[in-house]
Amino acid sequence: MRLKHLIETADGPVADVSVTGFAIDHRKVAPGTVFGAFRGARFNGEDFIAEAVAAGAVAVVAAPGAKVSGAIHVADEEPRQAFARLAAKFFAPFPDTTVAVTGTNGKTSTVELTRQLWRMAGFHAASIGTLGVTTADDQVSTGLTTPDIVTFLSNMAGLKKEGVSHAAFEASSHGLSQYRTEGLPVRAGAFTNLSRDHLDYHGTMEDYFAAKLRLFTDVIEPDGAAVVWADDIWSTKVIDAVKARGLRLISVGETGETLRLLNRTPTALGQTLIIEVDGKPRELKLPLIGAYQAANSLVAAGLVIATGGSVDQVFTSLARVAPVRGRLERAAINRAGAPAYVDYAHTPDGLEAAINALRPHTDKRLIVVFGAGGDRDTGKRPLMAEVAARLADHVIVTDDNPRSEDPAAIRRDVLAGAPDATEIGDRRSAIAAAVAEAGAGDIVLVAGKGHEQGQIVGDRVLPFDDVTVVRECAA
Repeated sequence: MRLKHLIETADGPVADVSVTGFAIDHRKVAPGTVFGAFRGARFNGEDFIAEAVAAGAVAVVAAPGAKVSGAIHVADEEPRQAFARLAAKFFAPFPDTTVAVTGTNGKTSTVELTRQLWRMAGFHAASIGTLGVTTADDQVSTGLTTPDIVTFLSNMAGLKKEGVSHAAFEASSHGLSQYRTEGLPVRAGAFTNLSRDHLDYHGTMEDYFAAKLRLFTDVIEPDGAAVVWADDIWSTKVIDAVKARGLRLISVGETGETLRLLNRTPTALGQTLIIEVDGKPRELKLPLIGAYQAANSLVAAGLVIATGGSVDQVFTSLARVAPVRGRLERAAINRAGAPAYVDYAHTPDGLEAAINALRPHTDKRLIVVFGAGGDRDTGKRPLMAEVAARLADHVIVTDDNPRSEDPAAIRRDVLAGAPDATEIGDRRSAIAAAVAEAGAGDIVLVAGKGHEQGQIVGDRVLPFDDVTVVRECAA
């Protein structure tokens, strides 16, 4: 692509040169690259403009006051957004049908369930998010819920080249506030819920919500649709924004109007849902346990319906969906017959939802193992412990991903909310203790890391998979 065809506005004439790629890391700049120089919390990309130009950058997207010499300066008050739009032109085309999911909990399950429903309808579908890039044939980790804009758009373009027609992606609050999901057409978006998380970045719940709301006010196509889980305390504000924008609204849940959940009955390996559609009740035998899994499934159903799927096909497919990796995943059964589940729950609401999901299946005790991540919102640590202490029968506090913090100090913060909990710092030892303790009729929940394959200690990532460790301990 030629630079003059890509850039509509710039400070000065635009040279007729070839654009070879986009980069936001100056170390990845090659001749012909468009470089994005953004001011961040830790680094200022403007400090590396000269190095990027020296490496061959033909244009630099930066704020109006940035100093750019030797390359075209694309100046914009929102340089991240401008960069995303230019990059989208370069990487296009993308899958024909693209949807996004935002919210505190449930994003990963919802995009993966959406992918499964599309696949069962006969489409070549993919999902992008915390689990990486997932198709029917492969799964590749990206390391982030919402990767950087260059990785995101190149992945989407790559999926299109592989024949993917339908793609669902997670839109995190970080990604939305940093314009990492811009440029490509988003036909529908979904809101799952909102609870405390990432306040170390956003500061307040209001700012956190505002970042999520951008999906509906700015990102979804003007003639697109919004699927809203109607039973969350923040849902009314989302619905108001959806109506103000003129998007098609699909509301789901007990107070939903499109898919109204009338009743939910736990079964041995799932649950039976009674859902009202067009004024008539329908029964659905969902092979997933827990209220939040029912919520995620209905939101996914809404997204498929919003993009042309039939209600009959969606309900038939929901009865055949598979569990999502690290989301209430039954990892093993110990010698006493007690099952152990692994879940990604790492917020107070997420932990409460996971415990409540397992409680109906517990004849005796529910044993919970969890910790809190370092370098993240410290205020939620005692709140998670309070939830565990209130709802579980035995709580074991251990290490999660301590990162740069002292693990013992993190555990002290957690234990402030559950002073009677057992403290076992080493995560493997904590899991082993819980699995060994569980007897017939008990259930073990190992929460916090879910699908993750490593434990971040300092600047190292040590191999660690909760599911594998549970199986080893149970054996």
